[in-house]
Amino acid sequence: MANKALDLSANPRNEFGKGAARRARRAGLVPGVIYSKDTEPVHFTTDRLDLTSIVRNHGTNAVVDVDIEGEKHLTLIKHIDQNVLSLEIDHVDLLAIKRGEKVEVEVPVVYEGEPAPGALVFQEVDTLRIESDVLSIPDELTVSVEGLEIGSQITAADIVLEDGATLVDEDDLLIINIVEPQEEEPEEEEAAAEGEAVAEGEAAAEAPAEGEE
Repeated sequence: MANKALDLSANPRNEFGKGAARRARRAGLVPGVIYSKDTEPVHFTTDRLDLTSIVRNHGTNAVVDVDIEGEKHLTLIKHIDQNVLSLEIDHVDLLAIKRGEKVEVEVPVVYEGEPAPGALVFQEVDTLRIESDVLSIPDELTVSVEGLEIGSQITAADIVLEDGATLVDEDDLLIINIVEPQEEEPEEEEAAAEGEAVAEGEAAAEAPAEGEE
């Protein structure tokens, strides 16, 4: 859980356009924008390795205190663009926030434990939308499937939230479904059976009829 903002140094971005963005990326920098409801967007560049470390270690809901030439901006990561080939961060959008403010975020849902013997866990959704204090956003929401029988379900209303957090998604949103494994016929056996049937049919067609030489 984020209980403090993470420091990130940045510089003002004064060049725009695809060419300028490519030059910044070649220099190991990531272009970004801080959006606010009260002020104009703030454009900046920051070190790719520093930003990547924050995202990798604290997730995409990280609260970041961006220092642009001594001016601090408390922000929340809202969107990241990644290169489809290298997966390096190409661009980041940040949202200006205030301490004590509540924000709506999507938090990953994970399960722990094992269901009853013969049962299979099927996770219907991977994230849940909640509203939380900016410095109390959970890294993930954990639910237990220990011993659950076939037919059991876990909905959004069953998720235990930290004090002060509230559910944004519908209460009846299905998160976990405990189902019976589907038995499938082995493809190899089916193919072998079909091959035998074809071979028998061909043999019967080639065999001479009774009385023929």
